[in-house]
Amino acid sequence: MTKKQLTSGLEDYIEVISNHLKYHQKVRAIDISRELNVSRASVSEALKRLADMGLINYSRYDVISITEEGEKAAQRVINRHNLLKSFFTEILGLEDNEAVQNACKIEHVITENVYNRLTDYVKFNREHPELMQEFLSAIRK
Repeated sequence: MTKKQLTSGLEDYIEVISNHLKYHQKVRAIDISRELNVSRASVSEALKRLADMGLINYSRYDVISITEEGEKAAQRVINRHNLLKSFFTEILGLEDNEAVQNACKIEHVITENVYNRLTDYVKFNREHPELMQEFLSAIRK
């Protein structure tokens, strides 16, 4: 497997593949093209790159499967997305649509340190909501 870093675009592809496979038995290039609103040619190129990296199994005109390493990579992206969405909705009080849009952008650039601190903050907020009420009331004016 190539040790190349996933770009934000490739992270989107691996996330879509993983999520699609959770709800459907198979995923095809056309499914990804529709979900990401990109051309089939763009999808084919990205799938080749992900296959070269050992993250998916892909051959033209066949269904796509995700490798164990690919699923780990996808789960990292999904976890970052979910944490950011939770932070934006539960703590900042944003509507779901705005929270999702921002989470999708930030999930690709957040550092491990910031991710860990946000994780602790969201966890603390959930475990001690009574301590957070004054703060939340002040920022949600």
